[in-house]
Amino acid sequence: MRYGRDVAPRIDDYGIIGDCRSAALISRHGSLDWLCWPWFDSPSLFAAILDTEKGGFWRIAPAGEYSSTRRYLPGTNVLETEFQTRTGTLRLLDCMPVYDTSYERQHMIADREVLRVIECVEGEVKLDGIYAPAPKYGKCSCRWTHSRSLGIRVEFRGGAVWFRSDLDWHFDDHYAVCNDTLKAGERKYCSMVFMEHGPAVLSPLGQWSDASLQQTIGWWKRWSDRCAYEGPFREYVVRSALALKLLNFAPSGAIVAAPTASLPERLGGNLNWDYRYCWMRDASMTATAFLGLGYKDEAEAFIEWLLHSTHLTQPRLAVMYSVYGLRAQQERELDYWQGYRESRPVRVGNGARDQLQLDVYGEVISATSQLDESSKCIDRASARVLRGLGKYVRKHWMLPDKGIWEPRTPDMHHTHSKLMCWVAMNKLLRLHETGLLKDLEYDEVKQTRDQMRQEIESRGWNEELQTYTAIYDGREVDASLLLFPKHEFASADSPRLQTTYARIREKLSAGPGLLYRYRDDLSPGEGAFGICCFWAAEFLALGGGTLEEAEEEFRCVLQYANDLGLYGEEIDPATGDILGNFPQGFTHIGLINTALTIAERQARESKSKNAA
Repeated sequence: MRYGRDVAPRIDDYGIIGDCRSAALISRHGSLDWLCWPWFDSPSLFAAILDTEKGGFWRIAPAGEYSSTRRYLPGTNVLETEFQTRTGTLRLLDCMPVYDTSYERQHMIADREVLRVIECVEGEVKLDGIYAPAPKYGKCSCRWTHSRSLGIRVEFRGGAVWFRSDLDWHFDDHYAVCNDTLKAGERKYCSMVFMEHGPAVLSPLGQWSDASLQQTIGWWKRWSDRCAYEGPFREYVVRSALALKLLNFAPSGAIVAAPTASLPERLGGNLNWDYRYCWMRDASMTATAFLGLGYKDEAEAFIEWLLHSTHLTQPRLAVMYSVYGLRAQQERELDYWQGYRESRPVRVGNGARDQLQLDVYGEVISATSQLDESSKCIDRASARVLRGLGKYVRKHWMLPDKGIWEPRTPDMHHTHSKLMCWVAMNKLLRLHETGLLKDLEYDEVKQTRDQMRQEIESRGWNEELQTYTAIYDGREVDASLLLFPKHEFASADSPRLQTTYARIREKLSAGPGLLYRYRDDLSPGEGAFGICCFWAAEFLALGGGTLEEAEEEFRCVLQYANDLGLYGEEIDPATGDILGNFPQGFTHIGLINTALTIAERQARESKSKNAA
């Protein structure tokens, strides 16, 4: 077996690199096991994380036994892995180069590149390198050619990748191998570039590679230095911002939920979905995170994409879109892959694209209103979109839907969906009252909003159990109920939300700092849900508890990041291991927004103390 083991490493053992167009996962064993080129949702080139035999991988590691440590270079998304062997120490730097515009104008730059720099720090180390791409989800025949001066070219239908290195790579059967030995002070380079239509720009090695690496380090440092957040837990917040930026598709401003597909929410189970799309449900929280950290450019680009990408379906909104605003691909199963640790089926595309989810209207209107209130203006086109979405909500809010968690079950009346419809109406009214949104049918919108509240307070509340419920007239709770105070529907210290919080704790707690999103027949084996854990801490910071309680809860959740500060979608309560697609933007957004809320509470209490 070329990969060297039957199963892929733990999800925690991966780090991510990227260039704001696509991203790659690299394990602590130096194996690049996931990359889709040229965009996030393109077919995979490497996917050993889903099938170690057929998925394809690119490993650079010491031969024999070793231990490894890793980190990101400070303030960057350049991944450094250090291998300790019996004979020496090897350092591996991985990145996907990014450049300043001025540098790009003066140099020929490869359109897409993965750059790997290998340095022997001490002693000598024999390499175990294997380069084994498997384009188009491993289902494409390839033609390999090898030129001493131009490197290895792997051509396939729809593109080609060029691989160049100053190490000695030699052919085996449809893969290349390197067993060179590096001595202390030696520094070598590997570069892989992608060609889809035009001629490939092949990056020279040596000094050119070092210049690319320094450009990339500088680009990321300048970006992270722009973070205006100076509150508590800043290190975690900045790392989450850097992770979120890696999920940003720079040409359009879109943010994908995660760069991966089919990493399981339940090991060995079938909850395996493709997250390489942009979910409308993340909209307002994403805008809050970027604006709160001072990244107004990213917030503006994201919201502009929101309004633009949804143009073809307005006033109806789809659940998700591609990075270019197209429908997500139709869901299909790759039945020839084993799946991550036997978790099948492996799915690409996403069937939730056809669902009705009413919460997305409140998310999009709330996201847009945040920017409008910050900018103190709304252009005519955006105003027209907002009014159109408002009319759609007024006409359809009483329908059952799938809700925020997208179950593959019949539509129901989800309380969170009704809440977000109320948010949509409330935000439109506020924009009108502040003079930003003209020509709103104010009385009709207000009447609808008030009717929504009345219904949520009656059918979304269980008098016997003294709790809001996940479904109208139901008995079960759902972690999304923790968002009531965040969306200003009710204060966190209100009697109804206090008893709802207690009920959620009683029914959904999964251990210190851990919370399930819900519990029903579909959820056995599923992990605690990352963003829900942060919602609990934010609920306390919003007034549901003391500041100290909020900080303690927040610290508990922080311990479930991997050693690089990255979170997946879920957390295994038994082991603390990461589950689901990785890294997950939703979870990192939750971390950022909770830190922002804690910082606001700190500032408010400090001001009160000083005034006293």
